[in-house]
This record gives sequence, structure tokens and C-alpha cells, in this order.
Amino acid sequence: MKLVLAIVSKDDSSMVSSALTQEGFPVTKLATTGGFLMAGNTTFISGVEDGQVDQVIDIIRKQSSRRTQIVPSASTMDGGMYTSVPIEVTVGGATIFVLDVDRFEKV
Repeated sequence: MKLVLAIVSKDDSSMVSSALTQEGFPVTKLATTGGFLMAGNTTFISGVEDGQVDQVIDIIRKQSSRRTQIVPSASTMDGGMYTSVPIEVTVGGATIFVLDVDRFEKV
């Protein structure tokens, strides 16, 4: 058995959740915040059999898209003043971890 942890943009969260549940995968959703952009994410937790991991990852991949976004970035000038410079960053997609499960109990 494997534990799949997937960190997904909140913009893609509902589509990922719907697709996983439609395919019959048990999933728990946690509201999380990323450290870089301080943007809202959803972390999905799903315990699946070893042979189902690729299917879960494919579902997440299809439902979470990468895109670019312009965000303000603070930088300092020589006089110690701060200025806001817009930068383009890639957001979206998913970060997925697959962990071995030594023991599983449902009580």
C-alpha cells in the first residue's frame, strides 16, 4: 500500500477532487499555504494499492495545469528604499510524494 500526498493549486483543487472521487479513490483534502508565493493550495492525501499509484498520478496530472502569473517582488535600491518589481513565475501543476505504508488500519 502507498500513501499519495499531492500539493495542488487551489485553482485546480475542485477538478482534482472530483476526478479522484469519480474514479473511486478515497481522498482527504487539507487547505494549505505555499511558502514561496504564500498562495492557497490544497494537499490531497490518498491511500491506494501499489498498482493504483500511476493511475492516481495521471488523474492529478490531467486536472492540474501549470501556468504563468505576474507577482510583485520587493527589491531594495541603493538608498535603502523598497520598490515593487513585477516578476513572472510558474504556478499550478502539482507536487506529488508517494510513501510506503507499513501498516494500515481502519477502525
